[in-house]
Amino acid sequence: MFQSLIARSASLLPQSALGHLGWLRGALGATIGIGVAALFTQLLLGANTAGLPWLVAPLGASAVLVFAVPASPLAQPWSVIGGNLISAAIGIGFGLGLGLGSAALAASLAVGTAIAVMIYARCLHPPGGACALLCALGASTQGWDFGHLWPILANVLALSFVGWFYNNLTGHQWPHHVELPKSGNTSAPVGHTRRDIEEVLTDWNEVLDVDVDDLDAFYQALERHVAKRRARPR
Repeated sequence: MFQSLIARSASLLPQSALGHLGWLRGALGATIGIGVAALFTQLLLGANTAGLPWLVAPLGASAVLVFAVPASPLAQPWSVIGGNLISAAIGIGFGLGLGLGSAALAASLAVGTAIAVMIYARCLHPPGGACALLCALGASTQGWDFGHLWPILANVLALSFVGWFYNNLTGHQWPHHVELPKSGNTSAPVGHTRRDIEEVLTDWNEVLDVDVDDLDAFYQALERHVAKRRARPR
């Protein structure tokens, strides 16, 4: 069973340290992003630094998405900002509403509700679940209130600004947007439409961490590549 789990684990293509897809690019970006978020939040809070957190742990998970997989739908600006803030507010709301004796219930309800609201608001972001949990426990056991949203807001805004600047500087358009080639410029006829891709994904009944336009662009590029390979003299 353990071997089966390993065999079916998701994996990225091999990455070198340098280059457009190098892991060093993402690691350096996350380092800068977290550092800037910490400094910006400390400056913003000023004398209130002692009473409020100047960094929240879910920001580390957000940094992984923003800088390591910037093309992911889960890593886009609205997901980072909206997903974290909405979830944090939900967590604080449940924590305050249910009180000290119900910390576990507040945490569980906060995470479940945050997932539903993020999906509805189209800002699904995995670290948002951590924000909901953190804030529910903070409000239940540490006296957190809605004032604690300020450092979280500062954190996600600073990280998003660095993500925008750094990703675009290093050749990764962020917010991510793929330019689909016009059918007249392709070397092979496109035998599918965007709707076809959506219907296949619906038939699969699975959620893939990739944008439909990226799948469309990939398939068109694959068709052109196959057409070129077949046209080569043997």
